[in-house]
Amino acid sequence: MCDHQGLAGGVVASALRANATCQEGSARMRNLITDVAGLRVGHATELALASGVTTVLFDEPTVASVDVRGGGPGTRETDLLAPDETVGAVHALVLSGGSAFGLDAGGGVMAALAERGMGFEVGAARVPIVPGAVLFDLTNGGDKDWGRFSPYRDLGYAAALAATRDFQLGSVGAGTGATTVNLKGGLGSASMVAATGHTVGALVAVNACGAVNFGDGPHFWAAPFEQAAEFGGLGLPSPLPPLPDRPPLKGLPPGANTTLAVIATDAVLTKAQCKRLAVMAHDGYAHAIWPVHTPLDGDTIFSAATGRLPLADPVFDLALIGDAVVRALARACARAVFEATALPQPGSLPAWRDVWGDRVS
Repeated sequence: MCDHQGLAGGVVASALRANATCQEGSARMRNLITDVAGLRVGHATELALASGVTTVLFDEPTVASVDVRGGGPGTRETDLLAPDETVGAVHALVLSGGSAFGLDAGGGVMAALAERGMGFEVGAARVPIVPGAVLFDLTNGGDKDWGRFSPYRDLGYAAALAATRDFQLGSVGAGTGATTVNLKGGLGSASMVAATGHTVGALVAVNACGAVNFGDGPHFWAAPFEQAAEFGGLGLPSPLPPLPDRPPLKGLPPGANTTLAVIATDAVLTKAQCKRLAVMAHDGYAHAIWPVHTPLDGDTIFSAATGRLPLADPVFDLALIGDAVVRALARACARAVFEATALPQPGSLPAWRDVWGDRVS
């Protein structure tokens, strides 16, 4: 893997070296969102902070939209993604830890893109369009005593420099400090080819109020959608356990959770069609996390279309692409937890592999 993890203070040189040694790769499927042609992903991770940033960079300005379902969101420039707004495309999307402090990460990504001459021309200036969203990880034991300015702008800049086709999953980037109600959360991704022939992919930072696994066992809610034992191959528990009268919920204040995702396709779509994909994609959360979309979450999904392959039918093709997006996102949620590692801070939640790693090779 050619991914970057580093501290905000000394991250730029390392990111440049990592990016210089990465290859764009071949046509092989990576089971990552970067299987969709026209985008790259970069992380910046700070374990001492127990937080980080993940960004999706687009090779060209890309049509995008968003759908927010959680009751406690933290977002940047999402209004312009509405189908009736003037701006027609974005240059990057950002997922960050840090709660509202993490919104600074978008400025760092903007700076990196502006240095490369990317952005919409406004007179003599260029303005990169970088919407984003944040999750809450301020009480996970990391050192948040950063002084006057948070490190998220620098982390966003570093993540942009580190963007490649191949990237790590688990406790990296925006998933560094993420948790679920009972296990370490993380950063996950998955991809597939829809029945229409279009490629779809999902990238998700799972910091859910609920759980991705059944009760106290190793089995994932997303098991029916799993491909090639990508999160252990355990299937569903047999027999299926009865649901408890009270679902598992984190005992934190409202907004202290949130699952964030970017879903993408190589289809040619309008902003309105991207919006519909984002709406459909939330079913991926529902298949993988229970409960979800609570008043305690800020669940948000960005959708993007890189415009490489047109639709044969604007209605039925979109429905089939949406079905594939739902499946990919459900799988990505499970992979986020399956690939996570526990934080080094005392009292941190265990990772799935700490508890059930002996179930898989």
